[in-house]
Amino acid sequence: MVVVESAGITDVGCKRTGNEDSLLVDDRMGLYIVADGMGGHQAGEVASRVVVDTMKSYMERFQSGDKVEELADEDLDLTREANRLLASIRLANSSVYSISQNREACRGMGSTVSAIWFTEDSFVAANVGDSPIYLIQGDSIETLSVPHTVLAEQAAMANGQALKIDEKFRHMLTRGMGVIDTVDADICENQCFKGNTFVLCSDGLSDKVSPEEILSVVRGQSAAAACEKLVDMAKERGGDDNITVIVVRVKKVRRGTGFFSSILKKLGWS
Repeated sequence: MVVVESAGITDVGCKRTGNEDSLLVDDRMGLYIVADGMGGHQAGEVASRVVVDTMKSYMERFQSGDKVEELADEDLDLTREANRLLASIRLANSSVYSISQNREACRGMGSTVSAIWFTEDSFVAANVGDSPIYLIQGDSIETLSVPHTVLAEQAAMANGQALKIDEKFRHMLTRGMGVIDTVDADICENQCFKGNTFVLCSDGLSDKVSPEEILSVVRGQSAAAACEKLVDMAKERGGDDNITVIVVRVKKVRRGTGFFSSILKKLGWS
């Protein structure tokens, strides 16, 4: 069992009149989601909220003990838990796509999604779009998510060579929620350890605050204080977009009593 300290904030920023970001902070389920909507005329707000609500509804059915059918398109290389998170994302994508096709005001809407789900002693991280997920371990920070943007994919194909690409492509998504009737999320899963800290955010934060700055802020403050500080930093630097951030710090990992678990305890990792 993973015990965490968590907090989340979403802020309209300094330039927008509405907030198209949505978030979920649910310690009971161990589920944390950031969705950044797009579409204008409040359609982006609809899309991000549908993503969060659909994923939450699907995942909490497993927690309630109700009999829930696993979806047919299971990936045999992944755990059951990872497949469940992927299934929730696919259902959310279908919901957004259906609404966009059937409501004139919502035509063309979509969303990103980044999610962390804690299982017995591990985590599953998944994303679609460009809302990053960071993992902080000690003095280092790494990006767990895969950015689905024209800029990122061109950079990957360039093999380290300098790119000449217009700035307007910086946030042009190559994959998004509800854009077409199916979606593929990038996913990773691993064991988690005491002291691991996860940061999920929208690009309203990541465009203004570097990973190294996020590391510096989060490492020395509570989850709630870190969220407030990061949002303030983004707003001080213009706050051009909606700003959403979730910080989740692992306080304890309760494992079994086997040999491997005892070694981890001696090392201070559980």
